[in-house]
Amino acid sequence: MPVESGSSAAARQAKQKRKSHSLSIRRTNSTEQERLGLQRDMLEGQDSKLPLSLRTNLLDLFSQIEREFENLYIENLELRREIETLNDRLADGQTVEGADLAKGALKTKASHSTSQLSQKLKTTYKASTSKIVSSFKATTSRAVCQLVREYVGHRDGIWDLSVSRTQPVVLGTASADHSAMLWSIETGKCLLKYAGHQGSVNSIKFHPTEQMALTASGDQTAHIWRYMVQLPTPQPVADISQTPCEDDVDSSDKDEADGEAEGPSDCPSLRVATTTLRSHQGVVIAADWLVGGKQAVTASWDRAANLYDVETAELVHSLTGHDQELTHCCTHPTQRLVVTSSRDTTFRLWDFRDPSIHSVNVFQGHTDTVTSAVFTVGDNVVSGSDDRTVKVWDLKNMRSPIATIRTDSAVNRISVSVTQKIIALPHDNRQVRLFDMAGVRLARLPQSNRTGHRRMVCCSAWCEDNTSCNLFTCGFDRQAIGWNINIPALLQEK
Repeated sequence: MPVESGSSAAARQAKQKRKSHSLSIRRTNSTEQERLGLQRDMLEGQDSKLPLSLRTNLLDLFSQIEREFENLYIENLELRREIETLNDRLADGQTVEGADLAKGALKTKASHSTSQLSQKLKTTYKASTSKIVSSFKATTSRAVCQLVREYVGHRDGIWDLSVSRTQPVVLGTASADHSAMLWSIETGKCLLKYAGHQGSVNSIKFHPTEQMALTASGDQTAHIWRYMVQLPTPQPVADISQTPCEDDVDSSDKDEADGEAEGPSDCPSLRVATTTLRSHQGVVIAADWLVGGKQAVTASWDRAANLYDVETAELVHSLTGHDQELTHCCTHPTQRLVVTSSRDTTFRLWDFRDPSIHSVNVFQGHTDTVTSAVFTVGDNVVSGSDDRTVKVWDLKNMRSPIATIRTDSAVNRISVSVTQKIIALPHDNRQVRLFDMAGVRLARLPQSNRTGHRRMVCCSAWCEDNTSCNLFTCGFDRQAIGWNINIPALLQEK
């Protein structure tokens, strides 16, 4: 019997190996095709409104995802086996990388080298595993944010809202439908409708000590009007299931309020202002009371902010200097300070604490329109912009921000809670996010087809003294929403 040479035997083995590998590939492909064909047959038998081609594409995509996870899983297993092998070799005193562990200096060196390699493998293993774990692990920020009440009655988008600082505590909203409304926070009932403006009502702020409201309008005026309301008897609040803040379900584009919904028919109306502030040559976009309530400031598209005497309605100062239209104005709660923001990418701090000196400081921290800038109770200013950032500034040293929050959408009129200093960010993309003053994200309010805003969110306002609703938001879906934010749980997750 002829003896096969070594070279011919090796060639035959390689040929058989290639043949076996080819058969394996064909077998794998055939099995994969059979599996996909079986799944497609199952899809055809299921009742679904999706087209078969779309469902097939989804199936292919999920199959690719499954293969990626399978590869990661196999890689993790191999890394774990390598770690176990190295640990066993170290335990048995075997050589690593040619070194004899039984010899003094070489033993120390080899042990150090091996521990480094082992640590590197462990780190790689943990990093690879985290890719899988992070895909399924819920976010740690699970503080509860509950939608409590919806305030529906405006016929157009709501630009601004505010909560009164005197009893009875009511919610005020300013709308593009030329009206402002006062609401019962507990019942959601409209208590009063102010219809004295001839244009969009862009802002509403309540007097610090009296039952008066200040509204700014597109009719180039600001109105001061008195109100008297009586709160209705609170109704039992329906049991609303708690919803985690991080709700990844996107809201539907369908606007359920697109119909021509009329305002509340039983809501009394007020059409005459107590005082009218005139002097602007453009839209009055915002207005606020100075501390004490004896003066008011307005911001306009005519690039100026005006300071008025409330009792006489006379113009005291015209604050000029911005290069483009103003977007917002805000006053300090305890000091005679005013901050104005503008489309010229800056905001200005006006100081009226010394009657003989009216200083102004310009701050250029943004690259797009500054949509709002607000004071905190302490010595901070928080500014939001269309450049998708929010910056926190220290009044004592405002050359650079002490914190910067970067988001994925333009930021509208922000608000900061008094006690905990939590910043509520309303976005163009219909979301509302909560951050602390250090720029750490705390939560995102629920947003789905059933809860949250369905259009751009224009403004937020805190009211920490209210036990049922401590945060309010409004937007272009024609509604205001009252939220209950569990602040202790929110800060505990921080």
